[in-house]
Amino acid sequence: MTHTSVRERNTRTPLKAVTAAAVILAVVAGGAYAAKLGPFEHGSDAPDPAAATQARAFLGDWSAGRYDGAAARTTAPARAQDVLRSFTSGLDIERPRLTAGSAERGDDGTVRVPFTAKMPVKGLGTWTYTSRVPLREEESGTWKVDWALELVHPHLSDKAKFRLEREETSPPEVADRNGKSLVGKEYPSLQPLLARMAGGDGKPRGAIRLVDRVTGDTEGTEATFGQRADKGGKAGKEATRTTLDAAWQAAADQALDAEAGGRNASLVALRIDNGEILALANSPATGFNRAASGTYAPGSTWKIVTSSALLLKNAVTPDTVVDCPKYLTVGKEFHNVETSEFHGATFQKDFMESCNTAFISLRGKLGDAETGDVARKYFGVGQEWHVGIPSYDGSVPVPKDETEKAAAMIGQGRIQANPLIMASVTATAASGRFHQPTVLPGTGDTTSTTPLPRSVVDQLKTMMRATVTEGTAHVLADLPGDIGAKTGTAEVSEDEPNNGWLVARRGNVAVACVVEQGVTGGGSAGPILHRLLSAVPGDPS
Repeated sequence: MTHTSVRERNTRTPLKAVTAAAVILAVVAGGAYAAKLGPFEHGSDAPDPAAATQARAFLGDWSAGRYDGAAARTTAPARAQDVLRSFTSGLDIERPRLTAGSAERGDDGTVRVPFTAKMPVKGLGTWTYTSRVPLREEESGTWKVDWALELVHPHLSDKAKFRLEREETSPPEVADRNGKSLVGKEYPSLQPLLARMAGGDGKPRGAIRLVDRVTGDTEGTEATFGQRADKGGKAGKEATRTTLDAAWQAAADQALDAEAGGRNASLVALRIDNGEILALANSPATGFNRAASGTYAPGSTWKIVTSSALLLKNAVTPDTVVDCPKYLTVGKEFHNVETSEFHGATFQKDFMESCNTAFISLRGKLGDAETGDVARKYFGVGQEWHVGIPSYDGSVPVPKDETEKAAAMIGQGRIQANPLIMASVTATAASGRFHQPTVLPGTGDTTSTTPLPRSVVDQLKTMMRATVTEGTAHVLADLPGDIGAKTGTAEVSEDEPNNGWLVARRGNVAVACVVEQGVTGGGSAGPILHRLLSAVPGDPS
């Protein structure tokens, strides 16, 4: 192994000076001593407070990247500056946190100040160890740090140094439901999730080794970072089988790439009969997994749940007349998209045109907690899901006042969901039974739900179909099959464009898509789901 010193490897820019909050300031130590509150006791055997003050100042300069200042406090300034810089920068340590303990006086009159070092190694984790700062009194009466390599780390010496090793990791083998590999550029959204699916921790791996300065041989390992897949995961073994479908996944990624227009967007497709996830895609593909972990107001797609609550109570039927005015004030003014209105509209018309004011006018038909109860009991929203990857499982809090209750009727207020949740809601509305979404076979299920009555399911299917043939989801009307859908427009703030939503079901598949700042669901999410459903016209095998 080629010998390369830490100093020779140091080609990085020194760390910028930052405030060393973890190091106790000298003035604080001095004040504590004067008040008899510090770690030093009065008496002939007590360490000189000036020694501890110097040690803390040394640690403060080191942690802040002021290597020249730290070195000037030692008995060997040139050597100290070189070692501190090469040790810290050469091991990719960012913003060391050095915390001093109580000073200790030796029999020979020297003073030692123990400290705990927390060394964040860039991109890997934190290396923690303890050491001591030795100090000796000069003839002038001042204290200096008695420089030695061992104070930087107890194992650093003239014979041994440290080496940072970063492990080059290849993507673990992950396959779709039919055994086809999902590793590759055809599935960009999955690449950040492969390690997690394969059972690893998904984090970079590396180690800090103690090596012989002459031979370069490893003498020991000081710290390891990241979980090795061959010890905790499945890389290098048989490919991990998932519920995903390669054709659906590739089509989902392609649809976002072609139609999202550079905006943040995500979608999920899953099987209606068992909740198995067929595709999970995000744009940008390398960013946050908003498809399963995002938190969004679902907007009018939530009217599927609100409608279920109303239908369960027989508060309305699809033929019930529920007027749809332009505006309705409940603490604040609510309006419809493009301030549309439909006088004498039926409830089905209100649903397919996504009339906010009509739904809000029905708020008195439901108790304050009733929509949340229906969401949890029948749709599993807010229960703990075990998907196989990290997920956010939804929240439907009880409204705080009448205005918030009005907002909740149309999927606003404090209701939170994401495409995974709304694809599951759509699947439940289509079949009448909630199935916990999963991406890994055999994932545990601790949810408990009740099936929707068949009459409610039939009415929901009729209204969702009408939304495609005659309503706001007409963007999907030219596709073959008995497609049902619901659009959504979710307000974010007064200063930002609305998010656009669209959920749909066809055959045995339910899909959901959100486009941040997409303005309308039909206009932004519509083309994405149209492209997806066109690319994979049949059900998965």
